[in-house]
Amino acid sequence: MSRPELLAFPLFQGFSAEQVEHLLTLMEEQTYPPETEIFAQGARAEYFYILFCGEVTIRYKPYDGPPLVVARILPGGVFGWSAALGRETYTSTATTAQESRVLRIRGEQLQHLCEMFPDTGAVLMERLASLIHERLDNLRGDVLNMIGRGMDLKGDCLRRIKNGRSSTPV
Repeated sequence: MSRPELLAFPLFQGFSAEQVEHLLTLMEEQTYPPETEIFAQGARAEYFYILFCGEVTIRYKPYDGPPLVVARILPGGVFGWSAALGRETYTSTATTAQESRVLRIRGEQLQHLCEMFPDTGAVLMERLASLIHERLDNLRGDVLNMIGRGMDLKGDCLRRIKNGRSSTPV
Protein backbone atom coordinates (compact mmCIF):
# COMPACT_ATOMS: atom_id res chain seq x y z
CA MET A 1 0.00 0.00 0.00
CA SER A 2 1.43 3.33 -1.00
CA ARG A 3 0.99 6.69 0.72
CA PRO A 4 -1.24 8.09 -2.12
CA GLU A 5 -3.48 4.99 -1.99
CA LEU A 6 -3.87 5.33 1.77
CA LEU A 7 -4.61 9.06 1.56
CA ALA A 8 -7.45 8.30 -0.88
CA PHE A 9 -9.44 6.87 2.04
CA PRO A 10 -11.54 9.44 3.91
CA LEU A 11 -10.25 8.02 7.21
CA PHE A 12 -6.71 9.23 6.38
CA GLN A 13 -7.26 12.42 4.40
CA GLY A 14 -5.36 15.33 5.88
CA PHE A 15 -2.79 13.19 7.69
CA SER A 16 0.79 14.39 7.42
CA ALA A 17 3.41 12.34 5.56
CA GLU A 18 4.95 11.41 8.92
CA GLN A 19 1.60 10.25 10.32
CA VAL A 20 0.94 8.14 7.23
CA GLU A 21 4.38 6.54 7.55
CA HIS A 22 3.61 5.59 11.18
CA LEU A 23 0.38 3.95 10.07
CA LEU A 24 1.89 2.17 7.07
CA THR A 25 4.41 0.40 9.31
CA LEU A 26 1.52 -1.22 11.18
CA MET A 27 -0.61 -2.32 8.22
CA GLU A 28 -0.72 -5.74 6.61
CA GLU A 29 -2.49 -6.41 3.32
CA GLN A 30 -4.68 -9.50 3.11
CA THR A 31 -6.83 -10.85 0.28
CA TYR A 32 -9.81 -13.08 1.01
CA PRO A 33 -11.84 -15.12 -1.50
CA PRO A 34 -15.64 -14.74 -1.67
CA GLU A 35 -17.70 -16.14 1.23
CA THR A 36 -14.73 -16.22 3.61
CA GLU A 37 -15.29 -15.56 7.30
CA ILE A 38 -12.73 -12.96 8.35
CA PHE A 39 -13.71 -13.17 12.00
CA ALA A 40 -16.57 -14.64 14.02
CA GLN A 41 -18.81 -13.09 16.64
CA GLY A 42 -17.30 -13.92 20.03
CA ALA A 43 -13.79 -14.56 18.64
CA ARG A 44 -10.79 -12.77 20.14
CA ALA A 45 -10.70 -9.21 18.74
CA GLU A 46 -7.22 -9.10 17.26
CA TYR A 47 -7.36 -6.88 14.14
CA PHE A 48 -9.00 -3.67 12.97
CA TYR A 49 -9.73 -3.70 9.21
CA ILE A 50 -9.96 -1.16 6.40
CA LEU A 51 -11.54 -2.46 3.20
CA PHE A 52 -9.42 -1.60 0.16
CA CYS A 53 -11.56 -3.36 -2.46
CA GLY A 54 -14.45 -5.83 -2.49
CA GLU A 55 -17.37 -6.06 -0.06
CA VAL A 56 -17.74 -7.40 3.47
CA THR A 57 -21.00 -8.28 5.21
CA ILE A 58 -21.31 -7.79 8.96
CA ARG A 59 -23.80 -10.07 10.73
CA TYR A 60 -24.96 -10.00 14.32
CA LYS A 61 -26.51 -13.11 15.89
CA PRO A 62 -28.86 -12.28 18.76
CA TYR A 63 -29.28 -15.05 21.31
CA ASP A 64 -32.96 -15.46 20.44
CA GLY A 65 -33.03 -15.32 16.65
CA PRO A 66 -31.28 -15.82 13.34
CA PRO A 67 -28.24 -13.77 12.27
CA LEU A 68 -29.04 -10.26 11.02
CA VAL A 69 -27.08 -8.34 8.41
CA VAL A 70 -26.22 -5.09 10.20
CA ALA A 71 -23.83 -3.57 7.66
CA ARG A 72 -22.34 -3.94 4.22
CA ILE A 73 -18.82 -2.56 4.12
CA LEU A 74 -17.63 -1.06 0.84
CA PRO A 75 -14.14 0.14 -0.14
CA GLY A 76 -12.85 2.76 2.28
CA GLY A 77 -15.07 1.40 5.06
CA VAL A 78 -13.81 0.03 8.36
CA PHE A 79 -14.78 -2.95 10.49
CA GLY A 80 -13.46 -4.90 13.45
CA TRP A 81 -13.76 -1.85 15.72
CA SER A 82 -13.61 -4.06 18.77
CA ALA A 83 -9.86 -4.54 18.27
CA ALA A 84 -9.29 -0.79 17.77
CA LEU A 85 -11.22 -0.06 20.95
CA GLY A 86 -9.34 -2.63 23.03
CA ARG A 87 -12.30 -4.98 23.47
CA GLU A 88 -11.75 -8.68 24.20
CA THR A 89 -14.02 -10.12 21.49
CA TYR A 90 -15.78 -9.18 18.26
CA THR A 91 -19.49 -8.43 18.61
CA SER A 92 -20.36 -9.52 15.05
CA THR A 93 -19.19 -11.80 12.25
CA ALA A 94 -17.47 -10.40 9.13
CA THR A 95 -17.73 -12.36 5.87
CA THR A 96 -16.60 -11.43 2.38
CA ALA A 97 -19.42 -11.01 -0.15
CA GLN A 98 -16.87 -11.08 -2.98
CA GLU A 99 -13.11 -11.29 -3.25
CA SER A 100 -11.88 -8.58 -0.90
CA ARG A 101 -8.57 -6.92 -0.15
CA VAL A 102 -8.12 -5.42 3.28
CA LEU A 103 -5.57 -3.56 5.30
CA ARG A 104 -5.45 -4.79 8.84
CA ILE A 105 -3.83 -3.43 11.96
CA ARG A 106 -3.36 -5.43 15.12
CA GLY A 107 -5.39 -3.72 17.86
CA GLU A 108 -2.55 -3.72 20.38
CA GLN A 109 -0.21 -2.10 17.83
CA LEU A 110 -2.81 0.60 17.16
CA GLN A 111 -3.05 1.28 20.89
CA HIS A 112 0.74 1.44 21.11
CA LEU A 113 0.79 3.93 18.21
CA CYS A 114 -1.69 6.11 20.14
CA GLU A 115 0.66 6.10 23.13
CA MET A 116 3.84 6.77 21.11
CA PHE A 117 2.31 9.36 18.75
CA PRO A 118 -0.66 10.90 20.58
CA ASP A 119 -1.43 13.43 17.83
CA THR A 120 -1.75 10.73 15.18
CA GLY A 121 -3.70 8.49 17.54
CA ALA A 122 -6.09 11.26 18.54
CA VAL A 123 -6.93 12.17 14.94
CA LEU A 124 -7.35 8.52 13.94
CA MET A 125 -9.57 7.71 16.92
CA GLU A 126 -11.66 10.85 16.37
CA ARG A 127 -12.29 9.86 12.75
CA LEU A 128 -13.00 6.28 13.74
CA ALA A 129 -15.52 7.47 16.34
CA SER A 130 -17.20 9.56 13.65
CA LEU A 131 -17.48 6.55 11.32
CA ILE A 132 -18.85 4.37 14.13
CA HIS A 133 -21.41 7.04 15.01
CA GLU A 134 -22.51 7.31 11.38
CA ARG A 135 -22.91 3.54 11.04
CA LEU A 136 -24.88 3.30 14.28
CA ASP A 137 -27.21 6.09 13.14
CA ASN A 138 -27.84 4.18 9.90
CA LEU A 139 -28.37 0.97 11.85
CA ARG A 140 -31.04 2.63 14.03
CA GLY A 141 -33.17 3.34 10.96
CA ASP A 142 -32.66 -0.19 9.63
CA VAL A 143 -33.72 -1.72 12.95
CA LEU A 144 -36.85 0.43 13.08
CA ASN A 145 -37.74 -0.68 9.55
CA MET A 146 -37.29 -4.35 10.51
CA ILE A 147 -39.45 -3.88 13.60
CA GLY A 148 -42.09 -2.10 11.56
CA ARG A 149 -42.24 -4.91 9.00
CA GLY A 150 -42.29 -7.56 11.72
CA MET A 151 -44.98 -5.88 13.79
CA ASP A 152 -47.00 -4.48 10.85
CA LEU A 153 -47.07 -1.02 12.43
CA LYS A 154 -49.16 1.65 10.77
CA GLY A 155 -47.08 4.03 8.67
CA ASP A 156 -47.85 7.14 10.75
CA CYS A 157 -46.83 5.44 13.98
CA LEU A 158 -43.55 4.22 12.48
CA ARG A 159 -42.75 7.68 11.08
CA ARG A 160 -43.24 9.20 14.54
CA ILE A 161 -40.93 6.66 16.12
CA LYS A 162 -38.25 7.24 13.44
CA ASN A 163 -38.48 10.98 13.98
CA GLY A 164 -38.20 10.60 17.74
CA ARG A 165 -41.79 11.69 18.40
CA SER A 166 -44.35 9.46 19.97
CA SER A 167 -47.81 10.44 21.11
CA THR A 168 -47.61 7.94 23.93
CA PRO A 169 -46.22 9.38 27.19
CA VAL A 170 -43.40 7.42 28.72
